[in-house]
Amino acid sequence: MLFSIIPVILEFSLVAVVLLTKFDWRFAAVTFAAVAIYMFFTVSVTEWRMDIRRQANELDSKANTRAIDSLLNYETVKYFNNEEYEARRYDDNLRKYESAAVKNEISLGLLNVGQSCVIAIAVTLLMILAAEGVVNKTLTLGDLVLINGLLIQLYIPLNFLGVVYREIKQALIDTDRMFRLLEQNREIQDSPDALPLASGSCSIRFEHVDFSYDPKRQILFDVSFDVPAGSKVAVVGHSGAGKSTLARLLYRFYDVSRGAIVINGSDIRALQQSSLRGAIGIVPQDTVLFNDSIFYNIQCGRPEATREEVFEAARTAHIHEFIESLPDKYEARVGERGLKLSGGEKQRVAIARAILKNPAILIFDEATSALDSETEKSIQGELARIAQGHTTLVIAHRLSTVMDADQILVMEAGRIIERGGHRELLERNGAYAQMWALQQQEESQQQRAKVADLPPTMGVLQISP
Repeated sequence: MLFSIIPVILEFSLVAVVLLTKFDWRFAAVTFAAVAIYMFFTVSVTEWRMDIRRQANELDSKANTRAIDSLLNYETVKYFNNEEYEARRYDDNLRKYESAAVKNEISLGLLNVGQSCVIAIAVTLLMILAAEGVVNKTLTLGDLVLINGLLIQLYIPLNFLGVVYREIKQALIDTDRMFRLLEQNREIQDSPDALPLASGSCSIRFEHVDFSYDPKRQILFDVSFDVPAGSKVAVVGHSGAGKSTLARLLYRFYDVSRGAIVINGSDIRALQQSSLRGAIGIVPQDTVLFNDSIFYNIQCGRPEATREEVFEAARTAHIHEFIESLPDKYEARVGERGLKLSGGEKQRVAIARAILKNPAILIFDEATSALDSETEKSIQGELARIAQGHTTLVIAHRLSTVMDADQILVMEAGRIIERGGHRELLERNGAYAQMWALQQQEESQQQRAKVADLPPTMGVLQISP
């Protein structure tokens, strides 16, 4: 714009001076009027076009999102035989985008035609005035040529300026979503005086924590508990009790609505997020992997780790032999979100990278839920060994995996309803004892069914983990 506007302004000023001093005032009037109309028309129509362009961009993004979502969840689409349904939805989005894109091109044509008409009419009027002057012998033929040359010198850069203005406005609209994203403030950000978390062992304390993702639905109610440095605390309860939310709050993906989470005596809101998250390692319930090699997915736990350290972490997670059996070994790609691996294999990769990180705080969120019983027992032993000396928070559904915890918290509807050791909770004969009895009964039925080689429930295809 800088190298377009300044020359145009300079040329316009020189042409105006020549027309005013050497020729009839009507020449300058037509020139000024044409420039004003051209600029007004360009700005007005461009602003009108931007709404159409914005709508086309939104529809294009919506169509792309629909396609990506269907491809990422291709298994669900195939489970329910919905290929044609998803294709129709994508086609409907593309049809709407096509309509908006056609309107955008039509409006561009109207803008170009209008700009050309303004210039053409102005040049025609000035040539008529100049021709009349030549006929009346008030102007010479050289004056006619001079006026024509001045108009060409003025209107060509003016037309270029209109194109530049249109392209810049269109580019701004095309990046509108990015600008809107940049204007958004992060929900969770470090305070100006945030301090790094000191290295070494860590103790955790939840102090009367209330939390809700949505103000209309509270998730946690007055949750308080301590995890002393080097100890192991387990959280159990039915689905939806708020167990996994504790891990998200500890990572400070969200801030508590009331109360505080304290590590080594410091509220985590006063700590730098990078140092806080650097001190925590997690094996999540739903393991998502990068579409890259197995080696990369393990090494992302600690990018500076050596190959031998990655191999050792894989051995500890009982996945090294499986990886070595693959044709490409550690360079084998896992596919989108790890779709080329089974649930148990993905979970063992997640365990390996948490082991590789070697953090002060370990969080196991249903860390072995996708493993078979034999593998689970062997990995549980390794996890127990790794957890020694680390502050460990275990979120589990299978009570048999948390019997050795220093303290067990039983959650229900966002509240801690019981706490204590395994034997202590059984002796109370409360919610934990009922859950334990129910799970023992289910395991006993499964064992009897396995021995008798009969399915536990007739008419249902069951695939063992």
